[in-house]
Amino acid sequence: MRGPGRWAVLAALAVLAVVMLFPFALVALNAVKSPADYSTQGPLALPDGLYLQGLVDFWNRVGFGGKLWNSFLISGSVAVLAVVLSVLNAYALGIGRVKGRLSILVLFLVANTLPQEALAYPLYYLAKAVGLYDTQLAVIIVMTVIQAAFGTYLLSAVLGQFPKEILEAAAIDGAGRLRALWQIVVPISRPTLNVLLIFFFIWTWNEFFLPLVFLISNDTQTVPVALAVLQGEKYMDATMSSASALLGIVPAVAFFLIFQRTLTRGVTVGAIK
Repeated sequence: MRGPGRWAVLAALAVLAVVMLFPFALVALNAVKSPADYSTQGPLALPDGLYLQGLVDFWNRVGFGGKLWNSFLISGSVAVLAVVLSVLNAYALGIGRVKGRLSILVLFLVANTLPQEALAYPLYYLAKAVGLYDTQLAVIIVMTVIQAAFGTYLLSAVLGQFPKEILEAAAIDGAGRLRALWQIVVPISRPTLNVLLIFFFIWTWNEFFLPLVFLISNDTQTVPVALAVLQGEKYMDATMSSASALLGIVPAVAFFLIFQRTLTRGVTVGAIK
């Protein structure tokens, strides 16, 4: 593309980038601004100096290190377990062609459309009955099943197009089904699995409703729940509120940036295939 059309596209992309980054930049700006600067100059003015006490005060007040560990534990466990469960289910449905495959896929599709509010009531009493209420394990189990439902539906379509000749050659060489799965199917499908792993982690990290229902004690809460509870129960000035928002956003953004190349590679390989 050349001429005015190219510059129009570049201008549109620049405007889109500014619109998308402006909220994050505003939060970061006010997070390092003192309450005095905020009250006298407003939220859009540059700070007179770098003020980090709001970040320190919020970290200490919430016990943010513990909340970070809870979120990493839950998100990491869900991401890994959901990918493993999705691979096993999709291998049976996409390659194994189990009986009633279409009905099972429809069931997974319906599970993806169910609102979480409809699941909260039965899951709450089930967790109470088995003694898992207010534990990270309860959230890990529930979120793993939810994420695996989507992963199974997606991977079943991907593995349904897997070359049968490769599996037949592996069977002739004496490879069983599990060996063919872990040594052939998984390595070839690794880019897609990496994309699922990244998305499962970020989706679980940002999850608010179900952790709010299941995690009521301060020691088990995740970052999104802690931010909402603190802002609802205790007074915070505007700069500390911005500091809390910044600390809540940074880990997920950092994780995404770290694995950006993996995500891009997975999407590109999927497009080429």
